[in-house]
Amino acid sequence: MATKKSNTMFQGSLFEEDYLIRTLGALVHSPEIALTELVANAWDAGATRVEILIPDDYNLKLVVEDNGTGLTKEQFENRWMRLGYNRIKHQGKNVIFPPNVDGKRLAYGRNGVGRHGLLCFNNEYTVITNSGGKQSKFVISTKSENQPFIIKEYNFDKSTTFGTRLEVIVTKNLPKPEKILEIISARFLHDPNFVISINKQTVPLEEHSGLIDSTEIKVDDISLMVHFIDSQKSARSTLYQGIAFWQSNRLVGEPSWVLGSEVVIDGRTKFAKRYTVVIKTNDLAEYIFEDWTGFKKVETMNKVYAEVISYVNKMFSEIAKDSIEETKQQIKSDFSSEFSNLTPLAKYEVNEAIEAITIAHPTAKPETISIAIEAIINLEKSRTGKELLVKLAKLSDDDISGLNSLLEKWSVRDALSVLDEIDNRISVIEAIRKLSKDEDVDELHVLHPLVTSARWLFGPEFESAEYSSNRQLQSAVETVFKKKIGKEVFNNYRKRPDIVVLNDATASITGTEMFDNETGLSTVNKVLIIELKRGKFKLSREERNQAQGYVEDFVNCGSLIGTPYIEAFVVGESFSEKIQPISTVQNENKVEMGKIRITTFGQLVDTAEKRLFGLRQKLSERYDDIPGMDLFRQQATQLKVDFVKEGTNG
Repeated sequence: MATKKSNTMFQGSLFEEDYLIRTLGALVHSPEIALTELVANAWDAGATRVEILIPDDYNLKLVVEDNGTGLTKEQFENRWMRLGYNRIKHQGKNVIFPPNVDGKRLAYGRNGVGRHGLLCFNNEYTVITNSGGKQSKFVISTKSENQPFIIKEYNFDKSTTFGTRLEVIVTKNLPKPEKILEIISARFLHDPNFVISINKQTVPLEEHSGLIDSTEIKVDDISLMVHFIDSQKSARSTLYQGIAFWQSNRLVGEPSWVLGSEVVIDGRTKFAKRYTVVIKTNDLAEYIFEDWTGFKKVETMNKVYAEVISYVNKMFSEIAKDSIEETKQQIKSDFSSEFSNLTPLAKYEVNEAIEAITIAHPTAKPETISIAIEAIINLEKSRTGKELLVKLAKLSDDDISGLNSLLEKWSVRDALSVLDEIDNRISVIEAIRKLSKDEDVDELHVLHPLVTSARWLFGPEFESAEYSSNRQLQSAVETVFKKKIGKEVFNNYRKRPDIVVLNDATASITGTEMFDNETGLSTVNKVLIIELKRGKFKLSREERNQAQGYVEDFVNCGSLIGTPYIEAFVVGESFSEKIQPISTVQNENKVEMGKIRITTFGQLVDTAEKRLFGLRQKLSERYDDIPGMDLFRQQATQLKVDFVKEGTNG
């Protein structure tokens, strides 16, 4: 069957006169954005100079002129007149320069929108462009029903120059020259060979309103003048974020937040997008590649990079302190609903967390900070004051009076700090109480870390953080115990010389130091020895005598400067009633040099409980259902347990 052809004519798309205006958004409503885009076009055309003339009033001519490559008639028709022109596809990402101009740039242009910036000021504008020995003049208008924009008039003539001149009669959105100069100069100041003038005015780098700091840095014989600039008011994102090096007023390579192998800051952060660092010098010529694409990999440049990175990080930290309130408000806005439901105390805690994170990590990405704050908010929401209120309701008048007296002197934070420490100590006591009765517990890797890292168990005099191992003490330990030290038990024996592994026990030896006023030498003035017996060990006179021998040997070992007092504790499951639990060691002059104490795990727990005002017993229900090993694991990180078990029954 033959197909009958229709004679119906199909109508193509029609366009409202203001179609293009309505689709270009901020470009045709903001003079700052419009002119910045046109300057970016000049950059993409290989220009080194852009002159903008802004009239004083409406109905006068605004001009944007550059010395770039310009366009031939054919190029204008194919590029300027094509909607959604894909620059990368047709021209690539590298800029082409006019004859006799050397340079290397990446183009800003992507979708061909910026060229219509003059529509911000009128629905018609004129393009006069010079290239290929000819000058082409086009009048562009949006007043067409059949096309989004058209060439209303055109004219061609001979020319010996390169470049493009844009003209428009301003009927709307009259720009303010001072504001335009500040914004555009901030965006393109990274390249000293790209000069922009507004009404014959330029802004030297040193006089830019966005300049926050200028500091001279010396690296050996190299002098660097570093300028830190806030480009927040720029109306355009840029490919050229980061640190720009100017050697003899010429840009080296491209600005970047990566120096050598170090990433100074993630380019996606608000700091990276807002700030620019320009480094001016005359001393780096010998370290630049011949094509000026970057610096050679030499030690001198590594030193330069290190100093610059240090300066930039310092500046970011200072800026973070000034922008804390801004960051708080932004995060509160992001989490407004969650934040509004928090208690006043929780809001206070979240504010402190935001402040701490912002100062400690000024260059963190916004999404990273948001994740951290979201986690903190969730933790705060999980808190409840109900349990505390129940306890407060049950307090006696005396208890309430005492609490009131306490809070008059302490902040809630002070009280929480003390309560956390009490909780840690009770956890240690409970872990020792539960695990010391278990024959299968690894004494070396479990009980010993618990006991020796909590020296307060042996008395308040051992609370001091000064107790530590040192070289004098290490030599004394090796002299006293000789072959009894089981070095093979630890992979990291040299890191823990204070730990001694014996046949039936483990011992730790720590001491405190002081300076001898007469000799000026550092001396060990007190030594604490803690010997833990394995399993259900019953201590006898033999263990007491052995410990006494250790004390005597330390006193007479010849490795310790001065006359330190030695205190030894021998800990077991129980001890014989036939021995005295406390004995002393004296020298030949009857001066007491040390003391030996025989004790049990149970006694340690009971004594520690008394030192904690009986709180363990009062709070016993809190810990009753927690297995001893779970309590140990809670403490393991703080105790820095780093023992490695190898062939011991522990």
